[in-house]
Amino acid sequence: MPGRDITRQRNRVWKLLLFLVFVASAGRVCLLAAGQEPASQEQKPAANEPSSAESQDDHKSSESGQNGTFVFRKDVDEVMLHATVVDDKQHIITNLERAAFTVFEDGKPQSIISFHHVDIPVAMGIVIDNSGSMREKRAKVNQAALNLVRSSNPKDEVFIVNFNDEQYLDQDFTHDLRKMKEALEKIDARGGTALYDAVVASADHLRQNARLEKKVIFLVTDGEDNASSETLEQAIKQLQQEGGPSVYTLGLLGDEDHPKRARKALQIIADHTGGISFFPKTLDEVDAISRTIANDIRNQYAIGYKPTSPKKAGEFRQIKVEAKAKGHGKLVVRTKTGYYAGAVSASSDTR
Repeated sequence: MPGRDITRQRNRVWKLLLFLVFVASAGRVCLLAAGQEPASQEQKPAANEPSSAESQDDHKSSESGQNGTFVFRKDVDEVMLHATVVDDKQHIITNLERAAFTVFEDGKPQSIISFHHVDIPVAMGIVIDNSGSMREKRAKVNQAALNLVRSSNPKDEVFIVNFNDEQYLDQDFTHDLRKMKEALEKIDARGGTALYDAVVASADHLRQNARLEKKVIFLVTDGEDNASSETLEQAIKQLQQEGGPSVYTLGLLGDEDHPKRARKALQIIADHTGGISFFPKTLDEVDAISRTIANDIRNQYAIGYKPTSPKKAGEFRQIKVEAKAKGHGKLVVRTKTGYYAGAVSASSDTR
């Protein structure tokens, strides 16, 4: 069978090319006649346009911003840690330089590529137990939550989740204290305690919707989880996804049937995420604790590094940070204990 004849097609292609060359030449003649130079293929950026190098720098950490607002940027591959440093008397240390810190990932020292010690606004989820046993405690807890916000950076973005055997997003991100107060007062104290589901859903909401890089959860409960579909181990894994929040836990466990087990769970959640766990003996201590948490959040170091070995999705990386400086004794650095590379969505949702 004879092959397909493409002679006429070739002739058409050549005619088309000649026509395009003629049009281009005519266009150049017209431009020159009008006194204009044709644009170069490699045009320089306008004076107020960033060059390609400047665009790449936008991914790196910066303290510059508009209208005095702190703008936080980081390299795509950068791991960002928010760390609190305390001495042997548990006093927060705020005057350390970059050289005082050493970051280890999987036991290997990492090069710090960005370092800040400024009051960075945070995206915060206030997640409060609304089960039946919390009915008489909510008034003081709500007041403490509002005082936490009042003591925090005024540019923080806050959402409110109330939970019992289900979790409810009663107020999405806002700066408005009045809206937060209304959400906290949506008290329907009944049902069980699905604590793990609530904290996982809240962390997922932060990762997916927060505009700010630094993320925090303030978690309050008076009992052990007894209604979650998530286990403690699953919850920890979700919280340790890359970009996950620090969790500060407040356990009102005086009348809890199994206080040791509930206490241990809250401690594990806080320790693995770089937060702190508190267990007040009376409700009167709750307000002071909320101010302590605000002070801790506002006095952290932001330390960024790019891992020496490429990140693999789903792989867990262990983190340890040390600090040493003249004039200080033993220093303890509190930050997340590790992360899973690549974010994974939680199975639960706030409703």
